[in-house]
Amino acid sequence: MGKKVLVVEDYADSREFLKYLLEDYGCDVIEASNGREAIEVVKEQAPDLVLMDVSMPVMDGLTAARRIREEKEFQTLPIIVLTADTEGVRSRVIDAGCNGLLHKPLNFDELKPVLRHFLLA
Repeated sequence: MGKKVLVVEDYADSREFLKYLLEDYGCDVIEASNGREAIEVVKEQAPDLVLMDVSMPVMDGLTAARRIREEKEFQTLPIIVLTADTEGVRSRVIDAGCNGLLHKPLNFDELKPVLRHFLLA
């Protein structure tokens, strides 16, 4: 059984693309389509890594990351933000307690070192 990665993305095609890349790397993928769902899935399934989109309906990714960090058992859960936004997003990502940032469109060459770092450490 591989490491469990939660993909939080409101676009189904983007989730499917990430799922394909992650499964090819040997990860077990779980999914959520908004920040509120992500919080519930984290509590229920305790993933090893979260890949979180920023801009989503219901609850955005940075708000969800802050709420996840409020839970003692998830304060060290790696959360990597995925975003197409390039304007001042890095400081907001750090302020939300996230561990890193990847820009969209994402490719496996950018994702692979992140997976190695957080899942094989």
